[in-house]
Amino acid sequence: MNRRLPTAVATLLAALLLASAPAPAATRIGLAHGFAPHRLVVKLTGGGATRAVSLPASVGVRAAAAALRRSPRVAYAAPDYVATASAAPEATGEIPNDPGPITGTPGPPGGWVSKQWNFLPWEGTATPLLPISAGGIDAPGAWTNLTAAGRPGAQGITVAVLDTGIAYRAKGAQFRRSPDFTSGQFVEGYDFVEGDKLPLDENGHGTHVAGTIAEKTNNGIGLTGLAYRAKLMPVRVLDKHGRGRASDIARGIRFAVAHGADAINMSFNFGCERSVPGVDEALRQAYREGVVAVASVGNLGSEGCVAPPATSPHVIGVGGSTEGGCLGDYSLAGEDVDVLAPGGGEPIAGCPSISAGPIYQVTFQEGKPRSFGEPASFAGTSMASAHVTGVAAMVLASGTLDPKAKKKGKVAAVTRRLRQTARDLGLPAVRQGAGLIDAAAATAPASVSKSSGR
Repeated sequence: MNRRLPTAVATLLAALLLASAPAPAATRIGLAHGFAPHRLVVKLTGGGATRAVSLPASVGVRAAAAALRRSPRVAYAAPDYVATASAAPEATGEIPNDPGPITGTPGPPGGWVSKQWNFLPWEGTATPLLPISAGGIDAPGAWTNLTAAGRPGAQGITVAVLDTGIAYRAKGAQFRRSPDFTSGQFVEGYDFVEGDKLPLDENGHGTHVAGTIAEKTNNGIGLTGLAYRAKLMPVRVLDKHGRGRASDIARGIRFAVAHGADAINMSFNFGCERSVPGVDEALRQAYREGVVAVASVGNLGSEGCVAPPATSPHVIGVGGSTEGGCLGDYSLAGEDVDVLAPGGGEPIAGCPSISAGPIYQVTFQEGKPRSFGEPASFAGTSMASAHVTGVAAMVLASGTLDPKAKKKGKVAAVTRRLRQTARDLGLPAVRQGAGLIDAAAATAPASVSKSSGR
């Protein structure tokens, strides 16, 4: 049953909410909350039927319940809680069945949680099926939010991955598709290095990045991806050594915009303080067309300062955080750092946690395009950028943005939401930006993360 209250009680609800405290953080169905969004169960004093009440998206469930309970005309008001069958399912809902390793002895259903600390909740109650990780971004909470919004896994969103290519299809004896992708999740791309329509990966970096963004999830194979029902557009702008020309990168950005990308990931950097006007102009075009652009800020040792394209106009610049929820010792500082996301690796000195796990994803073993596994050698802001792009795709699909926002306004809204819901790690803004992204908070209806203080 999903009926609205009679007019008199609806008026009472509106009046009580108007007089109540400021709007709280939004709610979602998930392990931390356990109730349906935008719904209350209400019974009036003096008898009558219990009703399930629809709430506006801007009204918090707990605030509405508390406001109604203050009225003598209301017998009770409570969230519309969600029950779970009293059994130990192999994997349902927000806990996918992906087993983890794709080589050797298969892992148990849900075995991905033992490797993908970066996707786990960072607060709440740990369970055997779903542990807690200090460095996690709560992908399960975001998956639940998107399912409730009718857009599971960011369905309907297209993400262009500008990188070394992706292992997205087989070709001859040299290439095969990564076993944790399906052919149906890719749209037409282009290889600007070789000048053809087969942007196949010869390095492994692009496949790893694409896996974090949108690897297949709940398919009983390997690991999980964030925006797992989004379409991926492989755009090869880096060669087998991971190097790419500015002219090819600018053409790749324009290709992505022209072919319907909603977001672009750029896990690469130019040299410190280099001017790349062609890339900047292409990114301005992306902004004008409402395409969200995300880039890594660069890694200490490879770059000396936050470098383009992270410094380019309207690009979300991403630094890297660790398994222990600390800043990575490789992550560069600067005013163009917008947010942090899991990059793995070693933490900065003074971090209370020494946890230094890598970012696992299915890609090439030892650089061989036909041999796949989950190598433990990937860490850095490249990996962090992929997380933000995946979450940006989820935000675009979540229905939390103003539907009236057009093009440039949409880009600004996604950036603002990622920043407003980020978790403050207590570092200067030049090091953490707004803080560590929270996928569940960013995709929750009408919310600002209760942890962010923003």
